[in-house]
Amino acid sequence: MTYQSPFTIRYGSDTMRALWSETAKRRAWRRVWIAVAEAQATADLISPELIDEIKAHALDIDLKRSAEIEREIGHDLMAELKTFAEQCPLAGGVLHWGLTSADVQDNADIVRQKAALAILLGPLRDLLLQFAERIEATADLVIMGYTHLQPAEPTTLGYRLSGYAQDLLAHFNALARLRLNLRGKGIRGAVGTEATFVEMLTDSTITPEMFEATVMDSLDIEAYPITTQTYPRLQDYTLVCHLAGLASTMHKFAFDLRLMQSPGFRTSAEPFGEFQVGSSAMPFKRNPVKAEKICSLARQVAASVSIAWHNYATNLLERTLDDSASRRSLIPEAFLACDEMLHTALEIVTGLEVDEVGIRDQLTRFGPFAALERVLTALVRAGADRQAMHERLREHSMSAWEMIQSDKPNPLPDQLAADTTILQYLQPARIRELLDAQSYVGTAPQRARDIASRIHERLGSSEITEE
Repeated sequence: MTYQSPFTIRYGSDTMRALWSETAKRRAWRRVWIAVAEAQATADLISPELIDEIKAHALDIDLKRSAEIEREIGHDLMAELKTFAEQCPLAGGVLHWGLTSADVQDNADIVRQKAALAILLGPLRDLLLQFAERIEATADLVIMGYTHLQPAEPTTLGYRLSGYAQDLLAHFNALARLRLNLRGKGIRGAVGTEATFVEMLTDSTITPEMFEATVMDSLDIEAYPITTQTYPRLQDYTLVCHLAGLASTMHKFAFDLRLMQSPGFRTSAEPFGEFQVGSSAMPFKRNPVKAEKICSLARQVAASVSIAWHNYATNLLERTLDDSASRRSLIPEAFLACDEMLHTALEIVTGLEVDEVGIRDQLTRFGPFAALERVLTALVRAGADRQAMHERLREHSMSAWEMIQSDKPNPLPDQLAADTTILQYLQPARIRELLDAQSYVGTAPQRARDIASRIHERLGSSEITEE
C-alpha cells in the first residue's frame, strides 16, 4: 500500500537495481568513512585497533534503525552515521571526523556511477556484437531506402543496421572514456578548502594533500583540483548528456523498427512470443511493444538533461541544496532506463524477423523509380542532355506513380523502353537492366561488412582497452 517506481521491479536489470538500492548506497557511504578512518590511523590521529571494529560492521546495514533515527533528526546521512556508530561502540565516536556530508555522498556517488557505467557497457557490448552478426548476415539483402518517408533508392538491410551500430560504437567509446574521467569531490570539508584537515594534521608529517590522496586511492577515484561543498555539478550534466545521447540512438533504432514493422514499409519486425498478447481487444495484433518501450524510456532520459542543466547552473556560490532531491532519482533512473533499453534492444536484434515477402513487394512497386537516377546517369554518359532527360524521366515517373497508386502494375519499365527519345541513347534491354534496383546499392554491402569488422576488432576480445 505504498507507491513503487516502475524501476523498482519492472525496468532495469537486477544488477543495476541493486547498485542503486538503499543498501548499496549506505555501503558506499561506509566505504568512504572507513577509508577516511584508515587514513587518520595512518596519520596517528586514531588508534589502528579501531579500524578492525569499523570494518567488521561495514556491511551491517540496518535500514529500519536508520529510518527511526532519520524520522527524529531529518537527515539521512547523519541517521546512517549514527546507526553505524551504534554498531561500533569503540570506534563510533571518531567516524565522520573532519568531514561534511558531501565528502561522503559525492565520493560515494562517483564510486557507484563508475560501477553503473561498467554495468551498462556490458549489454552495450553484447548488443553491438549482435548487431555485427545481423549486419554480416544481411549486408547483401537489398531493401528499399526511404527519404522524407517516401521511397528513395535501394540500400541493404545490413547497411541500414550499420548506421545504428556505428553510432552505438561511438557511444561505447564515449562512455568508456567518461568512466575513466569521472572525478570525485575529494576530502575537503564544508566549502572545499580543506581547512579542517589543515588543522587536524598540524603536527603530522602527512599533508592534507597526502591524506586526501590516501583516501581517494582507497576508493579508486580521483578528485577535481577545485571543489566547493560538492564536486562540480557540471559533471552530472555531462554524464546525463552522455546517457541521453545513447538514448537518442536507441530511440532512432526503435522508432525506425516501428516503421519497418508497419504494413506500409514491411521490412523487419521485433520478435513476438508464441503466447504473447498484442492487444487486450484485438487478438490479431502484433504491436511493436518492445520498440515502443525503448522510445518511451528514451524520452525520459532526454528530459533528464534539462534537470541536470538546472542543477548545475543554479547551484549557487559554494553550494545550494536544491539539486539534492532531484538527484536522488535523476541519475539512478537515467542509468536504469538505459539499462532496460539496451537489454530490450538486445532481445530485438537477436530475434529480429526479416519480412522477405514485404521486401520483395516494396522493391517490385518502387524499385524502378529508385533506379531512375541510374538511368539518368547512363543517358548522360551516352551523350544526352541531363536536364532534358531529367524532365522526361520525371514525366514518365509521375504518370507511372498514379498507376501504382491505383494498385495497378508499375508501367515505368515499359514506358521508358518505348520512349523514342530515350531509345536514341539506350536500348530497351539496357533500360530494363538499369531499372533493376537489386543491383543498385553501390558500396553498401562492403561498408556494412567493414562496420561489422570494426565492432569485432574493438569488442571481440575479453579485455576492452580505451580508445
